[in-house]
Amino acid sequence: MSNPLLVERSGAITRLRFNRPERLNAIDSAMAACLREAVDALAQDPDLRCVVLCGAGRAFMAGGDIAAFQGPQALAEIRHILGPMHEAVAGLAALPVPVLASVQGAAAGGGLSLALGADLVIAAEDARFALGYLKLGTVPDCGGSWVLPRLLGLRGAMGLALLGDELDGRAALAAGLVNRVVPAAELEAATEALAQQLASGPTAAFGRAKALFRSAPGRDLSTQLAAEEEAFLASAGTADFAEGVAAFLGRRRPEFTGK
Repeated sequence: MSNPLLVERSGAITRLRFNRPERLNAIDSAMAACLREAVDALAQDPDLRCVVLCGAGRAFMAGGDIAAFQGPQALAEIRHILGPMHEAVAGLAALPVPVLASVQGAAAGGGLSLALGADLVIAAEDARFALGYLKLGTVPDCGGSWVLPRLLGLRGAMGLALLGDELDGRAALAAGLVNRVVPAAELEAATEALAQQLASGPTAAFGRAKALFRSAPGRDLSTQLAAEEEAFLASAGTADFAEGVAAFLGRRRPEFTGK
């Protein structure tokens, strides 16, 4: 039996590759457990500077494995998927490094929630984004109901959820769901270039900016200003900040180490 999740390390970049291509990378309990374990390990990695989420084969992730959602063990199987998946989603959001989702083919159900919960998303033109939960008579999971109203507003999120709207890569870009769209044949190379760009940036500052943006909706202005001040002063004490200032004044490209 093949590993349902491949953890691929290259320099300071780790790729988490969903590896059930024969099932369009649909989530089963084994994949959910592997993802939670991998995310827990990433949180302990001091040399990590970027994470890439991607899928093997022709899809990113086609949601949960519906074949397991029947019979007397269905609820137990669903719990074994949702528990670790939700822990992994929270863990990815809390990582102090950028998380980039690279989407080809279907990103549906939990796959859509997982992709859009990443910090950045790059997609192929022929990617397909859909919720699809109502076809099963259920509701979004993996953070979908949290992230979609923040990206689309309430009306747009309701349309995607209740009307069954499906977006390709270009439509997702226009709606603000993804950051970049490229031809399918160029996705792998474009993802690598973007991951390298992120991994060579000021990692500690990226982590603080990520935390500020993710916490802002739950704060008032005064609290957010205090958090910004604290984060700025902490960043100003790093080697990357000193390098950035020196590079700016010297009119050269900075060489950040992530420290």
